[in-house]
Amino acid sequence: MKKVIAMIALLIIFAFLAGAIVEMRGEDGGFGNPVNTDMDEYFLGDSQPHNQVNNVVTAVLFDYRGLDTLGEATILFSAVSGVLTVLRKIKAPKEVEK
Repeated sequence: MKKVIAMIALLIIFAFLAGAIVEMRGEDGGFGNPVNTDMDEYFLGDSQPHNQVNNVVTAVLFDYRGLDTLGEATILFSAVSGVLTVLRKIKAPKEVEK
């Protein structure tokens, strides 16, 4: 019975991977060949004059999407703090001798 369940799980994983490969080969140029838009030209042409940054990825991440990046960092910090709070060891109170 365990072999049958393992085989079914393996077939499901294989189906998901095959679907991902088919989806990456999509009609819009496929994976690695994105369709160019006007926004691409805007970011490539204006990131240096507006932001004084040579790296376009840095300009987009920190200047155009700075608040979004700050929000993501806050969520990650909150998640780690919550996990540490839940998993911490609670010390038993010491009994006072009379």
